[in-house]
Amino acid sequence: MGWPLRIIVASGIAAGAVLAVGAFGRFSFAPMPDAADVLNRDRYAMRTAYDLLGRRVSAEEAERMKATPEGRAALSPKNGAVAIDEALVQRGREAFYRETFGNEVFLSDVMGMLDGGLSPFEVARAVLALGGGATTNLKVRMSRDMTVGDRTWRKGEEVPTGLDVAKGAPAIIGIRTFYDRGTLRMGITCALCHAAVDPASGKVVEGAPNTDLNAGLLMALSKNASAYFMHASLDLAAHPGDPARTVSQEDGGKAPLPDPQSFEAAAKIQVGSWPPGSFDSSADRITNPTSIPSSFSAYGEPYSWSGREAVGPFKGLSSLNNNVHAANSDTTQQTAAARTLFGLDPELYLGTVLQGAAREALRYDPAGTKRPTEVLAAADPTPESPGLNRYAVLPSFPATNYMTDNGLFASVLGEPANHANNAMSAYQNLLRAPNAASGDAASIKAGRGVFERAGCAGCHSGPALTNNRIIPVEEIGTEPTRARAGAKMEARLSPPAMFATDTPFPLPESPKIVPIPLEGDALKQVQLGWAHAGTKGGYKVPNLVGLAWTAPYLHDSGVSVGLDATRQLGVPGTVDAGVMPDPANSLRALVDRDLRAKVVAANAGSEKTRTARVTGEGHTIWADRAAGFSDEEQTALVAYLLSVDRLTEDVATP
Repeated sequence: MGWPLRIIVASGIAAGAVLAVGAFGRFSFAPMPDAADVLNRDRYAMRTAYDLLGRRVSAEEAERMKATPEGRAALSPKNGAVAIDEALVQRGREAFYRETFGNEVFLSDVMGMLDGGLSPFEVARAVLALGGGATTNLKVRMSRDMTVGDRTWRKGEEVPTGLDVAKGAPAIIGIRTFYDRGTLRMGITCALCHAAVDPASGKVVEGAPNTDLNAGLLMALSKNASAYFMHASLDLAAHPGDPARTVSQEDGGKAPLPDPQSFEAAAKIQVGSWPPGSFDSSADRITNPTSIPSSFSAYGEPYSWSGREAVGPFKGLSSLNNNVHAANSDTTQQTAAARTLFGLDPELYLGTVLQGAAREALRYDPAGTKRPTEVLAAADPTPESPGLNRYAVLPSFPATNYMTDNGLFASVLGEPANHANNAMSAYQNLLRAPNAASGDAASIKAGRGVFERAGCAGCHSGPALTNNRIIPVEEIGTEPTRARAGAKMEARLSPPAMFATDTPFPLPESPKIVPIPLEGDALKQVQLGWAHAGTKGGYKVPNLVGLAWTAPYLHDSGVSVGLDATRQLGVPGTVDAGVMPDPANSLRALVDRDLRAKVVAANAGSEKTRTARVTGEGHTIWADRAAGFSDEEQTALVAYLLSVDRLTEDVATP
């Protein structure tokens, strides 16, 4: 369908929306591309019939199991089994593009994403100005002056958002817009971070990370960036406010709130320091963004930068999908654990989140009669669960277990608890990267030999070129504070468990709880990923499928080089300067110590990059002259790495 026809169709949708709004007062929309508009339409063959708490069961094995009572019991949802079929995959794709789990309320009413520097009108104007064309970096004009640190964005100035719009699409990938009886809200879906537009064709690459998404800047330009303060290096005591502006704490005492203006200014600096293409998903009160990963996830377990998402359905992938929404898109749900995680009284914690809320109904006023928890309860659209999103709540809430950060499962009304997350896992595990650009076959073969001789295959083995292990931070040598991000959660830890996979949501009175076995080496690896049991934490060995789409490299996005390898160095010389990293040059910096030293020095020279703790250090596995490799061999290695566009072994997927 050509873009003029699409605009006509979109106009028809809009006209229908006006009628719907008039009749019912509610309307929502999120784009989902047709198959013809997807660059990587090829999928892996679906050979797995069931997932049994992370164990893949083929259709043939499933048939044999069904012949015995024990086998039938193992395949039952009551024991945590997930049946995988085309319907589940299709539900996963739909959820990937359209499911917000209710985060539009936090993002709009608390954080004020639509009430800061970028207005809905200016966003719509920017999309319309494309005239049906595609962009990987939507430029949106500021609707008012706003200051982030020493940078003031002026009204009318264009902001590089990194938001993607596909060719002919009427809206931004990964954003769902809601109109509800006079109130406009926006929510985010998985596609915002894990789908990208191919700049050459304008088509969508499903599963590719949005490597220029300026999430930190977008949050800094919101009205209430302070609502994300627990993901930043911020000390409440460093921003003393009016002594009369206090919160009544749980013990009956009074605690002063931080000064709203200075605290907000500091919060904007912290989140605004994140490099494009990264996100801080660790609520450890330290600014520590990590690269947005791809969703080319088959055989890439464990998941997350540290490998902490490792247990439960799909070997931890469902846990990762869940925690994006159950822990990172609604900070109000952390109130009950605030004392354990942040050393803060829950009322003080929530008061700090809500004192600058965009909507009056959720704004805490210390001169009023309600405590922060009472303000939240009075305006909460989901009173059956903590926080503002829709959650199925384990009895162990708010304790951490290794399946869920806090005992919550983001869920959809009318389907089983956690079902959408499992469905997205089934869908993501079928995603293949686009076919790699054809290269010299002899060079690629030679590059594989260099890969083995340099020792890369010691860790990067298996179907996805990962040995599925976590490496201690002392060994890998990357930034240490990031590796300890989950350490405080050990103080309140329950055994890993989840709901039976057929548990309806809303939950019945006594839902079936399924324990997740975890012992031996598997337990030790998970403890390392969480920095528990006396460890200092670690970093997972990432899979290498689709590297052409995932630059910059390392967990902190620090290994980044542009086409000009003499000047475009590190985060300051590439993504922070609006220059996309070149995959080949960035991979060369990963394995060449001289080029890496220049990258590390460039990162160290930027205050913004230092604030984000992005260094580009670690992973000192070299394939350079000092290691005995010629420049030609290094070039061949890079060619080989960029050629890996699918699993290297014929294995059962997803």
